[in-house]
Amino acid sequence: MNVQPKASHYINGRFVEDEGGRALDVLYPATGEVIAKLHAATPNIVELALEAARTAQGSWARMKPVERARILRRASDLLRERNAELSRLETLDTGKPLQETLVADAASAADALEFFAGAVQSFNGELVDLGGSFGYTRREALGVCVGIGAWNYPIQIAAWKSAPALAMGNAFVFKPSENTPLTALALAEIYTEAGLPDGLFNVVQGFGDVGAALVSHPVTAKVSVTGSVPTGKKVMGVAGSHMKHATMELGGKSPIIVFDDADLENAIGGAMLGNFYSSGQICSNGTRVFVQRALHDRFVERLVERTKTIRMGDPLDENVQMGPLVNGAQHAKVMEYIEAGKAEGATLVVGGNAPSMQGFDNGFFVEPTVFTGVTDQMRIAREEIFGPVMSVLSFDSEDEVIARANDTEFGLAAGVFTRDLPRAHRVIAELQAGTCWINAYNLTPVELPFGGYKASGIGRENGTAVLGHYSQLKSVYVETGDVDSPY
Repeated sequence: MNVQPKASHYINGRFVEDEGGRALDVLYPATGEVIAKLHAATPNIVELALEAARTAQGSWARMKPVERARILRRASDLLRERNAELSRLETLDTGKPLQETLVADAASAADALEFFAGAVQSFNGELVDLGGSFGYTRREALGVCVGIGAWNYPIQIAAWKSAPALAMGNAFVFKPSENTPLTALALAEIYTEAGLPDGLFNVVQGFGDVGAALVSHPVTAKVSVTGSVPTGKKVMGVAGSHMKHATMELGGKSPIIVFDDADLENAIGGAMLGNFYSSGQICSNGTRVFVQRALHDRFVERLVERTKTIRMGDPLDENVQMGPLVNGAQHAKVMEYIEAGKAEGATLVVGGNAPSMQGFDNGFFVEPTVFTGVTDQMRIAREEIFGPVMSVLSFDSEDEVIARANDTEFGLAAGVFTRDLPRAHRVIAELQAGTCWINAYNLTPVELPFGGYKASGIGRENGTAVLGHYSQLKSVYVETGDVDSPY
């Protein structure tokens, strides 16, 4: 199985290779086999990408928003036309089931390009009446923006960051995760085919040192990171030391609160989506599931029944619902947390194993896993696992569960399941989380801003809110009379 791209990097509208860079092997997580060999960016590659972006950005920003929007819309159409092939590539890169990638990856990237193509055309400054004189504001591009991606949603993240940046008139340099470098290159080709001028979307591969070089470079005006809290803190520190704009979409340990009047099947479905989709490798996952005591036992019994029906196996089989973790290191980390849960006294009610399947003996599979009897201080209830491990906790009162849900450094997401809608809104208002759901979980339409509170991030992806993060505001005072001066 080989999906070798034409070269490792995409700069100024063409593929570029520099074999002097550190070797970067791409593994298919279901089998552990190498499916592509790339090279990390050398300092020369970083300079070429940033210079291409700097050179192209000025004329792009001077285009009418509607002209930029036409190109984004054409790219969106191409993503949809090629969804099948892009989804297969994303499955090979990440190990996520084709059943998932067909609907959640390139398709959501297309949604982002389409949305921002429309939204930017009415994202303007304002006119301010000053009583005879007047003022106005302008939304202006920042310049060259850098995006650093995560490995769980590679093409989606590349689009979520580049679409609003390009729509606002910026140029963009994207560094994918070294674990999943392939689909960003495919997106770059599509942008070029759609008519995006050369130099406006560049892809450079690499590890943390390449990201640091991009962030600290004088040409870079803004950086946007999707990743872990430790990574975000490092990048934020570098960006801050250079007074660069920065937005961070980081990790979480989000709560799902299930009151005893909730629809049982819907609440379980939401909890499963919030723990097992993408093999649990989603930053917003609701991995602390608080269930009111009167419903707890029925919830767990039915949850176990439904969890046992999840089909694991070949990610390229559209009937398979759950694939492997992204690599061996993540697999080892998740298995260590499962052992920690047992050691701390939680009850393992389903899963917990690393299955070996014929033909996939070297794959990084972990069964969907549920612990009950979890207490708030256990590691599995406090630390981000990023795997298919659900902790079920019981609670009695509304005030109690709000306090416990908020007792974390994170604040990315939260969900509430109840038929009592006044209570749902009341509880959501008290939860310290930036992205919340009522009677649903992990739905992230591009129309709504996405991001967190506290250590889970700064700024937002998506919605018109993100256009503000890719622009700077200029105020202009216009005098219509004489200058009133005491001199």
